[in-house]
Amino acid sequence: MTGMRIRLGFSFALVLATGLAAQAPKPAAPKPAAPAHPDLSGTYDVSTMTPVERLPGVKSLTFTKEEADAAEKYEANRQKQNDAALDPNRGAPPVGGERMARGASYQEQIENFAGGPVGGYNHFWLDEGRNYATIDGQKRSSIIIDPPDGHAPPMKPEAVKRNAELAKRQVAPGAAEGDTSGPPGAFDDPEQRPLAERCLLGFSSTSGPPALPNYFYNNLHQIVQTRDSIMILTEMVHDARVVRMNTTQHLPKTIRKWMGDSIGHWEGDTLVIDTTNFTTKTQFRGASEDMHVVERITRMPDGNLRYRFTVDDPSTWDRPWTGEYPWVKSSDKIYEYACHEGNHSLTNMMHGARVAEEEAAKAKTKK
Repeated sequence: MTGMRIRLGFSFALVLATGLAAQAPKPAAPKPAAPAHPDLSGTYDVSTMTPVERLPGVKSLTFTKEEADAAEKYEANRQKQNDAALDPNRGAPPVGGERMARGASYQEQIENFAGGPVGGYNHFWLDEGRNYATIDGQKRSSIIIDPPDGHAPPMKPEAVKRNAELAKRQVAPGAAEGDTSGPPGAFDDPEQRPLAERCLLGFSSTSGPPALPNYFYNNLHQIVQTRDSIMILTEMVHDARVVRMNTTQHLPKTIRKWMGDSIGHWEGDTLVIDTTNFTTKTQFRGASEDMHVVERITRMPDGNLRYRFTVDDPSTWDRPWTGEYPWVKSSDKIYEYACHEGNHSLTNMMHGARVAEEEAAKAKTKK
């Protein structure tokens, strides 16, 4: 009897288990795999001879091969001369520093604007572009492609007035080489100086958005791509932008950031980055804090990236405008840009302002 009870109990348990298994929900079918997207991770060099806006006298977006070869050869020879050893017995530079004759090179013009060989940068430190930006096999004369004339649209009168009022209170946020010092009192407090001058953000929108060449040095950008976010690191002042993926919602308008709030999505093989929520501390070319930037990054057949951007700010320009240029794949390493807010330059600027004030007060007393 004992053996029969065991067999009956086993049979009942088997029937019960089979019945419960029949009632259990079937496992869900596996979700289809997400479409594979290109991995844009890597380091890219954005140095170029191509200016953001087309230079005077240049009509076409593209250069002929002969035009491009001549200009690139001119720049290569100029750089070779700049790298040559200096005569240790040379005389003193002219009063006010040296100025170069305006030549065929945009880089030459920038160096003049930034102080020339004396008062600016020694060429040892410069890492300028040696070639024009090449897109679709074409040597480009400007990064801006729309409007077709290669220039940003004229600024609206109300935007000109807005920026003039702002200039009465603070120095230009971009702090590019050669910018004016700012209104009276602009050196009364280190926090009144622009973010770029304080080494908190790269100058001339090198970090973006839109991310543009600075035409001087620290030309590398590194992209690190994950499923949920994409980081774009700029060598200049080690700026890092984090693009939030898989969302369509920007942060509330009350939350504003130096480089805006960036969200991204894929359109086929193109990474699209949408950025809003800017602040007036980082005005791009006099834009308002309501500027809207859309960037499109696509890998080209040669492994380089096509970086295209569109800037839209109805309170500043009558129409959106667009530019594009290549980010060239590079094996170079990104090193620290050792510039920080507490460096000697900022201290010396504050001290120099106090000395200037004392001299002005003494001159006034003598009168």
